[in-house]
Amino acid sequence: MLFQLRVRDFGIIENLDWELAPGLNVVTGETGAGKSLLIEAIESLLEGKVTDDAIRHGCDKSVIEGIFSLPEKSLSRVKTFLEENGLQADDDCLVVRCEFSRQGRSVLRVNGQAVNRKLLQELGRLLVDVHGQSQHLSLLDKRCHLDFLDAYGHTLGLRQEFAARAAELSRVEQELKSLVEAERDRTRREEFLRFQIDEIRRANLRVGEDIELEQEKEVLAQTERLKELCHQAYQALSGESTVSAVDRLNEAATALRRLAELDSRLAEQLEILTQSIYAAEDVAQGLRAYSQRLEDNPQRLEEVEARLELIRNLKRKYGGSIEEILGYLARAEAELNGLEVSEERRAELEQKRTELKRGLGEIASRLSSARIATARKLASAVKKELQELNLEGVDFQVSVTQEVAEEGIPLPDGRVCAFNSNGVDSVEFLVSTNPGEPLKPLARIASTGELSRFTLALKSALSKADRTPLLIFDEIDIGVGGRSGEVVGRKLWTLAREHQVICVTHLPQVAAFADAHYRVEKREAGPRVISRLEPLTADARLSEIAAMLAGPGYSEVSLADAELLVKRASEWKQKEGVASV
Repeated sequence: MLFQLRVRDFGIIENLDWELAPGLNVVTGETGAGKSLLIEAIESLLEGKVTDDAIRHGCDKSVIEGIFSLPEKSLSRVKTFLEENGLQADDDCLVVRCEFSRQGRSVLRVNGQAVNRKLLQELGRLLVDVHGQSQHLSLLDKRCHLDFLDAYGHTLGLRQEFAARAAELSRVEQELKSLVEAERDRTRREEFLRFQIDEIRRANLRVGEDIELEQEKEVLAQTERLKELCHQAYQALSGESTVSAVDRLNEAATALRRLAELDSRLAEQLEILTQSIYAAEDVAQGLRAYSQRLEDNPQRLEEVEARLELIRNLKRKYGGSIEEILGYLARAEAELNGLEVSEERRAELEQKRTELKRGLGEIASRLSSARIATARKLASAVKKELQELNLEGVDFQVSVTQEVAEEGIPLPDGRVCAFNSNGVDSVEFLVSTNPGEPLKPLARIASTGELSRFTLALKSALSKADRTPLLIFDEIDIGVGGRSGEVVGRKLWTLAREHQVICVTHLPQVAAFADAHYRVEKREAGPRVISRLEPLTADARLSEIAAMLAGPGYSEVSLADAELLVKRASEWKQKEGVASV
């Protein structure tokens, strides 16, 4: 509900602080006093814009602020909207403030955070339905008709189930689309990967092989030099043409052996020398064998160099080492395997898409059947409300249609229909205001008075399903007589059990049903005229209703009639209130 409205320098409103009541708030006053200006202020607050002439003459800016207290059935929806748009949600309280300037940009804030006009307007549609010269009326927006119908028929759960399945179908179709788009490059990529894998596999690489080959290459390239050095070392160790190192060591060992016989403490040194002789002989034999194995082999050198060149080429393509080349091979094999199974994945996804569409078609069919039944029920309820408002010649129907589309979902009856997250149905409220006239969209009702009462009838029928917390009716009593006025008052009061309602009226029969009654009047303030809003107490309220009945010069009879109207309305309200408990 709108807990408080503050308006500064807007039209002829200089300074207004309006604390509204729950239930039915009725605003009365002379024509031109500024009643509709209050509604315009609320609309400007929710639209986030005003014209320059709406800012009070002589002022640079106008400020409008609304403090909303959110009822339970609207709280989660508004909080979700705020959170999705990065706005702070302060428990069940919402503050909307607009500063409109003649020069420069307007400043729009929600809970102290700056917002743009589009976001404010979207939020406004969740908070208020204004009927009058308004674009806020959700009943005129075809996009809202489906929401009203599903809420009225309690089919929101089935609709959410459909939406979840539709989202899953969307994910499957997106993956399929990606696979199809990749199909053009898949064959070419497969051939390229197969070539790379075959090239690496044919090389039959072994980790460390390149290091071994480099060593072998060095040996093969220096065969003659290696043989020469081996010969020199062998001759020095154990050569026959000269006195060798082994010969000299043996001479030393003979002398040391004699010493050890004389002094046993030299036995250890003798053992060390003896082992050195054996080691020298082993080295000499090893060098001889190594030299014999060495041979000039240009063919093997060529093979080694070719193998090393192959490895270098593979390194340039696939990595700086054999380990990296083999790692690339593993990744290429995995990618190729993935490409090969993509056909299987595509077939799997196509099967899943078919199953999801079939399931969606079954849910959509159940949803459509429920909506059609609900549409009949709602039409009957609205017609009853219209009759009570003396609009018996008006016909009302709820159109529930589907559109056949090749790319849609199959229904059990064989049709393939277009769909969105809400199902396959397009819902619209249709009305005929005169017998014999064709049904037309609700938005095309020309008469403001007819539209007001029609809106009241619809809102009354949808009162429990409609989650908009504040409903505003302006000019609802145009063309309405006294007897019908009492019916309108009852409807408004009943509607106010589920919503907060603001009604601007000239009918005393409507004013009698108010839970809170306010009078708007113009007063002179120096050279200027200002509009004031005054809450009416019991006696002042009776005087206002008497003036509405008979004019400002009302009599005691008119005052008694006003008292009778209020008493009768109070008794009816008490009776209805007890009955609804």
